[in-house]
Amino acid sequence: MTSDTDQPSFLDPLRRYVPLAVWAIVLAVIILIPLKIIGVGYLPGDDALRHAAKAVSGKTWSEILVLNPVYKMDHEFGWNWLLVHIHGWANCDAESLVIFSVVTMFILVNVAGVAWLKRPEAWLATLLAAMLLAAIPMRFTLGRPYLITLSSLITILYVWRLHRGAAPKMTVLFLLVALSAICTFFHGAWYLWALPIGAFFLAGEFIWSIALGFCWVIGVVIGSLLTGHPIEYPLQALQLAFLAVGAHETQRTMASELQPFNGDTLTLAALAALLILRIVTKVNSIPLARDPAFWLTCVCWMLGFKVARFWVDWGWPALMVLATWDLQLLMENSMAVDSLKRLGWVCVLAAATYLGVTCDFNSRWTRSLTDTFLTEDNNPDLKGWMPDKGGIFYTVDMSLFYQTFYKNPHGDWRYMLGFEPTWMPKEDFKVYHSILWNFNDGKAYKGWIDQMTPADRLIVRGGGDGTPDIPGLEWKYGVSGIWIGRLPRTNSVVLPEK
Repeated sequence: MTSDTDQPSFLDPLRRYVPLAVWAIVLAVIILIPLKIIGVGYLPGDDALRHAAKAVSGKTWSEILVLNPVYKMDHEFGWNWLLVHIHGWANCDAESLVIFSVVTMFILVNVAGVAWLKRPEAWLATLLAAMLLAAIPMRFTLGRPYLITLSSLITILYVWRLHRGAAPKMTVLFLLVALSAICTFFHGAWYLWALPIGAFFLAGEFIWSIALGFCWVIGVVIGSLLTGHPIEYPLQALQLAFLAVGAHETQRTMASELQPFNGDTLTLAALAALLILRIVTKVNSIPLARDPAFWLTCVCWMLGFKVARFWVDWGWPALMVLATWDLQLLMENSMAVDSLKRLGWVCVLAAATYLGVTCDFNSRWTRSLTDTFLTEDNNPDLKGWMPDKGGIFYTVDMSLFYQTFYKNPHGDWRYMLGFEPTWMPKEDFKVYHSILWNFNDGKAYKGWIDQMTPADRLIVRGGGDGTPDIPGLEWKYGVSGIWIGRLPRTNSVVLPEK
């Protein structure tokens, strides 16, 4: 670190407080960002809604969804266990649980990003760049348990940097075991830790690769034991993963996150700029070929052409650690730790990061304000059009499951499509796949309509200018953009319970 060149002034006695002030500013930004977006009405569009609704409902997934025999237990056991206990302790509703999930998970990821740094403002710079380049921080606001795994990954990449050149100490090994167990218990996707293990191997960090692999195995065993299903829990996770990616004839019919990406060339350009910055500034950084974060970035970028989530959930966090570490070295070489100029620079950076991340560009934080939900509470004219007791809610639009279950956690029906289509019964998945394969052609719905009972409903999206071209049902324009179909009613119809 170079010495400070600030001229003596009456403010010099305050310099000792600069590091503390910087930490306070950085942590304040990390906390205020999720509070701001929640305050303007932000609502995640997917799993955070169903996790919260499940906790409030008190039901198992088999009581909520129509499932195939492969799905026997909650694959994110720990997260749902936590939300159930929070609901029971605080008697909070689904909305409060979603707010808790969004705020705590965003803070967790970003605290993992700064906790190991001497210059925490370097993470703010990276966070702002990630927002400008690919809106990656939006994924930090989804309130989902995978963010626990992401935080653990960031932690491991930092810990290696702090202990590079030596074998991991016992305390580090305990930390690695604990992180593996926590991720297995709360998230369930234990098999994905093969990625960072492989990255350490490619970087030539063989001792760390073996240690991480050993701790990973122990952590998976501990995490699985905590669920009460030490064998079934990890095996089901593998079965569900293979089912999710192997049952589709084309990636177009997969869930959007399992579809491929286009290469994210803008981010590659940013990586090239980072390399140029290394050369120009001559910072004494870790050689890329010896850096597991670099190899994980490269491997996950390639895997992104198969499944985009490899890139956004593993590659991007690794790239953020790589960039943050280089920026920290640059900051240490250019400005004293107690410099008043540093404090001024951090204030500007903090304001830019806060405004950049919370900016409501293209209504990204307020889009949910215009969402309409199928619920009789606010739409009494839907009485008789929601599924009857024991009925099934049919749809090919996953967002309709998330939104409807979120607003109707105690609904006396089940959903054919939940958060992963391949987990429905095999014959029903064939119908679902056919509908998407034929671009929602009305005739493709025949398999479902033939098995519907008077208690069931088929829900589709569409404008109010004409009923859906799906024969065999009578239709009601339920709420804006949503149609509800049911079997035609006659005086002789008896509504059976399933």
